[in-house]
Amino acid sequence: MTATDGGALEPRKTFLGHPRGLVILFFTEMWERFSYYGMRALLVLYLTQHFLFGPAEAQGIYAAYAAMVYLMPVIGGMIADRYLGPRKAVIIGAVLLVVGHFAMAFEGTGGREKLTIGQETYQIEVVGRDQNRQMFAVSGDQRVQISVTPEGVSTVGAEPAAAVGSEAVAAAAGFPAFTPTGQFTLETTRDRAFGEPVLFLALSLIIVGVGFLKANISTVVGSLYEENDPRRDGGFTIFYVGINLGSFLATAACSYLGFNYGWAYGFGLAGFGMLAGLLTFILGQSWLEGRGGPPVPLEGRKVLGVPVVPFFWIAGIVAVIPTWLLMQRHEVIQAVLLPIAGLTFLGVVGFTVFRLKGQERSRMLVAQALIFFSVLFWALFEQAGSSLTLFADQSTQMPNWFNAGYTQMFNPGIIVVGGPIVAALWVWLGQRGREPSTPVKFALALAFVGGGFLLLAWAAGSQFNDAFKVPLLFLFLAYAMHTIGELCLSPVGLSMITKLSVARVVGLMMGVWFLSSSVAHIVAGWIAAATATDTVAGVVTNPQLALQTYGSIFGAIGWTGVGVGVFLFVISPLLKKGMAGVH
Repeated sequence: MTATDGGALEPRKTFLGHPRGLVILFFTEMWERFSYYGMRALLVLYLTQHFLFGPAEAQGIYAAYAAMVYLMPVIGGMIADRYLGPRKAVIIGAVLLVVGHFAMAFEGTGGREKLTIGQETYQIEVVGRDQNRQMFAVSGDQRVQISVTPEGVSTVGAEPAAAVGSEAVAAAAGFPAFTPTGQFTLETTRDRAFGEPVLFLALSLIIVGVGFLKANISTVVGSLYEENDPRRDGGFTIFYVGINLGSFLATAACSYLGFNYGWAYGFGLAGFGMLAGLLTFILGQSWLEGRGGPPVPLEGRKVLGVPVVPFFWIAGIVAVIPTWLLMQRHEVIQAVLLPIAGLTFLGVVGFTVFRLKGQERSRMLVAQALIFFSVLFWALFEQAGSSLTLFADQSTQMPNWFNAGYTQMFNPGIIVVGGPIVAALWVWLGQRGREPSTPVKFALALAFVGGGFLLLAWAAGSQFNDAFKVPLLFLFLAYAMHTIGELCLSPVGLSMITKLSVARVVGLMMGVWFLSSSVAHIVAGWIAAATATDTVAGVVTNPQLALQTYGSIFGAIGWTGVGVGVFLFVISPLLKKGMAGVH
């Protein structure tokens, strides 16, 4: 029910059985995720191929970026709880995201790699961005196609002069047919004057923007439903389908443009997606029926003498500067985040133990226990943006029309199709009193994500071809298992936070939920870095070693996921009891 101008109550307007505000939040989040996942599908490949970061360093930058993306919602949730309310916080975040995504389209000159043999120095150029890319050694207007292996540098085949675009291609005079390792040097330089600073500035704008938006838009979804509304889990799952519809469309469109026309086109399209999300949220305010407003009226309220809303606009812009400085030293983020996260988590536990009683305390403790288990899930699942993307590029056999960025479509595509089915399944089981408890769903999630890596480890140990590449089918099946796990945990987790948290700290708890993902990304970065092998100009030099390394690491983390999932299943009755009647 909602109040009319005359004070009477009338039924709230619904769409397909849910509050119609869910439609606005669905499309806002769809376009926001379009921008985020469109950029994510390209980011690690962009870092390794355009800026020529090594795989370990590129995955470290990605891990630090992703960790900051999930850390900032802790602060954004607190600001919304105390001052702005989630709706206004979402708008600030969306504006910063628009600017950040468009800034990603400014590439600079990227990285340059030089090959020196004796007294002769050659510029290395790579043609193409997919698995069929070719490497050339260039000297003046002459060049020769080469390959770099652990044994050394060799020519692939010198061609007579011929036109390729507007460039003349010829055998580089005097280039040796083979130069063993130890008799040549490689030197990498990057655009530190413009390209790198703009890259890290763009990432910093996105980080701060997500901090204002991510936790708070989920809080608005929760505010659409009354306490113990049986539609809540279904509503969050529908909302989650919106996230993944945006991800699916973005991965397809941004990867196509990025690989075929240039990185700037893919990142630019992501910017337009975020702009669409901002306009959707602003124009759809009336459908939210006042939900997600500030905790107290903002009129007359000030922070440090400045009205609340202008103050946090300024604070958001200022916060980009230290974030930018940190992103240029990603190893610092990895070093300090875990202690910060640990202290934050201990603070929340302390608040729960000493300030709450009875059912409020037990429910909050269960929520925190499940958050703890979710760290492992996300550490494994979020290999998608780093090691699994490079696995697709380096160690997966794919059709010529397919590229590594497209593999990011597997997860959201399965969710768009399967999400409504899972939502309906939970309702159907719930009506019969047989729906698994939230802890059991988390246990299933861990088992599925671990099982997906075990499948890849088995495939990596099987000799399918001389190129040391796994058939694409196995990567798809692994993503399918990960996705089933995600549907068991992520939308259920968002709903769990809004159900088990004390009302006055629900925004903070949503932030802590995302903080667990922040910690998980740091752990994910360590895992991904362990899979790295040598590359030259973004091209792996030893495909056999790369595949063996992936198989070894994937096997270890796969068994870990399955084992922890079994343990959580065993203790799930105890956690269910602590939920004190919340389903």
